[in-house]
Amino acid sequence: MHPLLPSLAAACLYAGAALYQGLRLQQRSTSNKRLLIALGTLALLLHGSSLFLQMFDASGLSLDFFKAASLIAAAVILLTLLACARIPVENLLLLLFPLGVITVLLAQFMPSGTTQAINEAPGIIAHILLSITAYGMLTIAVFQSLLLLLQDHQLKHKHPSGLIKNFPPLQTMESLLFSFLWAGWALLSLSLLSGALFISDLFAQHLVHKTILSCFAWVVFAVLLWGRHQLGWRGHKAIRWTLAGFCLLMLAYFGSKLVREFILHI
Repeated sequence: MHPLLPSLAAACLYAGAALYQGLRLQQRSTSNKRLLIALGTLALLLHGSSLFLQMFDASGLSLDFFKAASLIAAAVILLTLLACARIPVENLLLLLFPLGVITVLLAQFMPSGTTQAINEAPGIIAHILLSITAYGMLTIAVFQSLLLLLQDHQLKHKHPSGLIKNFPPLQTMESLLFSFLWAGWALLSLSLLSGALFISDLFAQHLVHKTILSCFAWVVFAVLLWGRHQLGWRGHKAIRWTLAGFCLLMLAYFGSKLVREFILHI
């Protein structure tokens, strides 16, 4: 089966779900949560099918720049859909469904870089999967922080939009942000630990920038969580630290991957 059909079907379902949710929010009415989750789940299954067909072949696991971005987007959407069953985070889907559209189409139509297929031991594969899950969880935290920033700004200026009126209270939104940050930081810790255990030289030439920037990001998130616990950090300070840590993490993974695949061609 060619991955084109599931890629296009996933993009259409993501777009349809985002359009439905956007129209409902514009009308200041609540979206049907079950319908959103059903559309998102079906789109995600098609997204996963297209990724499987693109990434796995006889030579191993192919994970170039755009496929990696698509995989992380799928992980983010999966984690958010699972979270929707227990906590009120469905408004995040309004941002994540368009991300799914963009990444699934880029993975399908953009040319591959020069990355080599991954055919490694289970420990290395586990490290890669932990890294992707950590990036996914911290990406959710970043989207949550941006929504929190928007909510705080509109409430202070006393003109909340239809989107903001459907949000949980500000304190609940902030608690959700730190729940995501704790989970993401724990997964990032496991990712770094597994890398130290299973990768023979984390500071090899092609890994050194990724390792150093990931460690800096780990420190930034650790300081943020300490500040929250010990000093009661919240609001704009928490959002700034979240964005700083996320930028370091994205530079660690996508920055080095972009340079190696499309500039240095290694």
